[in-house]
Amino acid sequence: MDWKPHAAALAAEITHPGSGCWIPIKETPRHLLVERWFTPSEHGWTALDGPADEKRWAAAAYSDTTLVTRIGSVHADQAEPGQSVIGLPTSSSTLPSLVLTMLRHGRLTPGVRLLDVATGSGYSAALACQRLGDDLVTTLDVDPYLTQVAAERLERIGYNPTVVTADAGADELPGVFDRIVSMVSMPRIPAAWLSALAPAGRLVTTLTGTGLIVTADKTKDGGAKGRVEWDRGSFMTTRTGDDYPPRLQDVFTKAVDQDGDEVTTSPFPVLDVMQAWEVWSMLSLAVPSIEHRNGTGDDGSRTTWMLHPNGSWARATTTPGEHSATVHQSGPRRLYDELESIRWRWIERGELPVYGAQVTITPDGTTTLSRGRWSATL
Repeated sequence: MDWKPHAAALAAEITHPGSGCWIPIKETPRHLLVERWFTPSEHGWTALDGPADEKRWAAAAYSDTTLVTRIGSVHADQAEPGQSVIGLPTSSSTLPSLVLTMLRHGRLTPGVRLLDVATGSGYSAALACQRLGDDLVTTLDVDPYLTQVAAERLERIGYNPTVVTADAGADELPGVFDRIVSMVSMPRIPAAWLSALAPAGRLVTTLTGTGLIVTADKTKDGGAKGRVEWDRGSFMTTRTGDDYPPRLQDVFTKAVDQDGDEVTTSPFPVLDVMQAWEVWSMLSLAVPSIEHRNGTGDDGSRTTWMLHPNGSWARATTTPGEHSATVHQSGPRRLYDELESIRWRWIERGELPVYGAQVTITPDGTTTLSRGRWSATL
């Protein structure tokens, strides 16, 4: 495959010649890091083989698109081409523009030692090696297959960063770093990250269940201070095993069509919360571990479900031609009321305070976001 024109076109799409990322994007053969991937299909996710169709391979690898490489415990490398797999994505090669956004916030100046959290396909590590040199880049993933294959493929294209298999959310980090940039979302900042961050070092991550990118610089007390950036970004959440815990199917079974303990009418139509990034982020901070599902009825009605591990659930439906919603709720927490209060705040004030919020992290990892009178602590 003559991949260089495709890489040059990708570079022109997501960056510019004056950027420090221009050359890395142009000179990194992303297709060799993602030989197989999954695409959504009617029956779940279907495995595609790049070498079997080089035109499709080039189009996928050099588009600004996330390529899902693992569903549940099944990696695309281990699936038969055309095989359908059901489950949640557990690894991917993230869309290049978001990778660049995270590296840009990491301020990769010459000489800094970088920890790239969540190796995945190895693409972010390859770009970092181009910027800093192999000896200054360490990349880490919880999955031994991913680290093994990424190391092999990175070496094949000329890069040799330090590749480590470890759980970034639980294990001590393998060294001291001037920059920690995470390509996986974290529920909170691990204390081990702060311990491994050099004086005046910088960390960059997204927060689980939100579209928030947090940047923070280490302070003299061993904590860190920074902000929620105005850019938005979201990654898969960190995991400790081969797959994520089971989704809340038992709660969903109750929520599908049962009457709730409380039935009300909302003045707002149904909202696809995860497409409204500010609202989604605020709600996830207020109610961690909330899960969302959406559906459309045969008559065109729109329904959203909100589920929580404590057994709480909410269901709201807007019928065609209506601008309100019928809401059913049950369980110890009124999830839809939480959403409604955020939507009212959004309407009354014209914005929500999450983007641009100040971030304070104590040495034990306790993270507080604040803006004006609003605050949330993780």
